[in-house]
Amino acid sequence: MRLRTFLALLPAVLPLPVAGEGVTDLPLERLEERLDQIDSQLAGLASYSLSGGIGPIGFRSHPREVPDHPEWIEVGFEKVVILDEIVLVPAIRRDATDGFQADAFPTALRIYGGIDQDRIGGLIAEYRVDSGLLPRIAPLVIPCRGIRAGWIRVEAIGLSRRAFDGKYVFQLSEVLAFAGEENVALRRPVRSSAGGNPSLAPGWAESYAVDGVLPYLMAAASGAGSVAYVNQFALGERPAFQLDLGAVQPLTRVHLHAVDQSNTVPQAFAGDYGIPKSLRIEGGCEPDFSDARTLVEIQNATIYDLGPILMWSFPPVACRFVRILAMEHNASPLYGPIGERFGFAEIELFSSDRNAALHKTVTATFNAESGSRRLSHLTDGMNYYGTILSVRDWLKQLAERHDLERERPVVTGEIDRRHSSHRRQLTAVVWLAAVLGAGVIGIALVSRIQRRRAVEQTRYRIAADLHDELGADLHAIGLITDLANNAAPKDERLLGLLHRVRALTERAGKAARHCTNLIEAPGLFGDLAGDMRRAADRLLADLEHRLVIEPSERWRDLPPRTRTDLLLYYQECLTNIIRHSGATRAETHLRLIDGEIQLSVSDNGQGFADEIPASLGRRARLLGARISTRRSSTNGLQVDLRLKLRRVALFG
Repeated sequence: MRLRTFLALLPAVLPLPVAGEGVTDLPLERLEERLDQIDSQLAGLASYSLSGGIGPIGFRSHPREVPDHPEWIEVGFEKVVILDEIVLVPAIRRDATDGFQADAFPTALRIYGGIDQDRIGGLIAEYRVDSGLLPRIAPLVIPCRGIRAGWIRVEAIGLSRRAFDGKYVFQLSEVLAFAGEENVALRRPVRSSAGGNPSLAPGWAESYAVDGVLPYLMAAASGAGSVAYVNQFALGERPAFQLDLGAVQPLTRVHLHAVDQSNTVPQAFAGDYGIPKSLRIEGGCEPDFSDARTLVEIQNATIYDLGPILMWSFPPVACRFVRILAMEHNASPLYGPIGERFGFAEIELFSSDRNAALHKTVTATFNAESGSRRLSHLTDGMNYYGTILSVRDWLKQLAERHDLERERPVVTGEIDRRHSSHRRQLTAVVWLAAVLGAGVIGIALVSRIQRRRAVEQTRYRIAADLHDELGADLHAIGLITDLANNAAPKDERLLGLLHRVRALTERAGKAARHCTNLIEAPGLFGDLAGDMRRAADRLLADLEHRLVIEPSERWRDLPPRTRTDLLLYYQECLTNIIRHSGATRAETHLRLIDGEIQLSVSDNGQGFADEIPASLGRRARLLGARISTRRSSTNGLQVDLRLKLRRVALFG
């Protein structure tokens, strides 16, 4: 089955996920959970730590005047492999405004793959202008889903401008193709639309797109880090490192991590510190290397042959012992007459995608260790920043960091927008509640005024009816009594009764007028104590009576309705004493203590058995007071009233 037919079954377009897509549909709680997830994930990912100094950059096409001029680069694997991922690493520049940015990375591209017999190939992925490839400094990771291919071609169908002259160019720092953990594009043959001469500037060549040199320093989120091993050897020596892998195993790759050049700006070294001009890596099964085979010969003719991680692959070679020989020294005036330097941050030897050198013993043929630089650091799995990751995992983490860092401001912006919206809604609700509260209070006040007006009208009607009807009847009784007095025979006893009827009629008339005045204008009778004394003098004229009112400045502050109801309640108490008790003595105590009116009325009469007269209970309910009865100190009845005054009622 031809590859084109197989690839036709795959989706033709692999758009990048849009940062924060769908966040507007999430509830606020989910957004905040997503923000916590993003921060947690970012804390566990490798970070961008960009390399500096001098070295290879990558591939650059010829400049164009328009963005839609197609440019391409093709990598041959020299064999058919099963691809898992393709990774494109952008060339990176410094920008005075935006910091580090991709330089001339395509805005749209297609990736094709094929085998040697199929030079047209099939489409693996396509990213259009609206796919959001830029801005970025992170690698672009493209899943391949196990496609079989002998070559891949990256076609830029949408160019972007390079910074220094604004021309449209296709630039890449590195093209990687992973089959498992192995980069099968490493140092493979390259062709491009530039025809072998992409740029006259140093650092740009077709071969630099697959040399394994990346613009990043590996800075993992885990691990404490370790100091690189580097030491001096005497002039004329041929120093070497030797590793015992513990067992014979097939080796296919070697990664040499360069000594950290320094973390100062500018760097103290040009990038070749401790790395010889010529290296030979040998492997064998005998400890004396009598059966040694050369795994790889490395020539570092210029600074453009070096980078933070030097990677080489080779056909499988079974060996237990590995030796790294410095064949030609890197003569530098920096070292002086004391000798050359030789060392690395880490040595990785891979067998079946596994670092077989990890934690293995390393020996050296020269002055081995000094200070904090130990030979064990060469295989401890750490660099200056922390744990050394596989290249594939490292680049995936950088790509994931890019996506999360694009999504985070979208999520935080949506959260801020929601909070701002909630604050506006809360403010509106508060104002609405205030308006509604004011409306309720206004309605209550209007309703209260209307009720008071209705009560006042009823009071006036009752007062008028009482004055007119009862007054007229009492006046008629008085006139009839006078006529009877004039017409009656001179019987002293009868005359005395008629005089008594006349006196009671006048007293009833005065009481009726007094009650009428209280009903019509309760605010005019603000002297509660005086009204109570007059009521007692009038109703208890034939009884011994004692009235005690404790001084208080608040009696006149009581609402008129309360004063009236309290006086009428008191008069009802006195009326009950006259009618039912048979008492000869009565006593009244009125107090105002802690906002509570306490009124006690007692007598020395017969009383009644734990019963509250209905008339007193009715008056107490009108007041909103509690009433109780008990035997008085004179064996009569004592009635206690307790009225708790609200602050509003007290001063209303």
